[in-house]
Amino acid sequence: MPKDNIEAAIKRANAKDAETFHEMNYEGKGPHGVLVFVECATDNPTRTVANVKSYFNKAGGSVVANGSLEFMFNRKSVFEFEKTEEMDIEEMELELIDAGLDEIEAENEKVYVYGDYKSFGSLSEALEKLNIDVLKSNLQRIPTSPVEFSEEQLVDIEKMLDKIEDDDDIQQVFTNIA
Repeated sequence: MPKDNIEAAIKRANAKDAETFHEMNYEGKGPHGVLVFVECATDNPTRTVANVKSYFNKAGGSVVANGSLEFMFNRKSVFEFEKTEEMDIEEMELELIDAGLDEIEAENEKVYVYGDYKSFGSLSEALEKLNIDVLKSNLQRIPTSPVEFSEEQLVDIEKMLDKIEDDDDIQQVFTNIA
């Protein structure tokens, strides 16, 4: 059998096995007016949009047009690491400002560094230069106006959020819950 035929057969087989994933975002209003931003990665967008819409509809909410809630969330780079005794937070803040630092918080034994999502790479490099072992780093959508909900309302909201988060296509879910 000619080598070209073998290579062509291998390419066809690989193409069939390779799945194309689409990254998609959905925005919606859930029960009691909670705002929800859903990030997905799916091989079947039709299935995913139907699932997301059904989660919102069954909970008494609805999916809204993409971009409708974008202004209600700030995209931020978030880094979390352990605070050590020799760590000077004020000194670190000065070092990280040039890398895109927006805010730094020290809570208990953890330090949280926030920056614009476009500064993720530069902040990561700056933390690495400072020899800081980052526990978690990711991009998050932080609500601009967090809302307090009652315990009864949170029960309804959590039911819907649990269903959404259980879907294999859902990567992250963000809300405006305080």
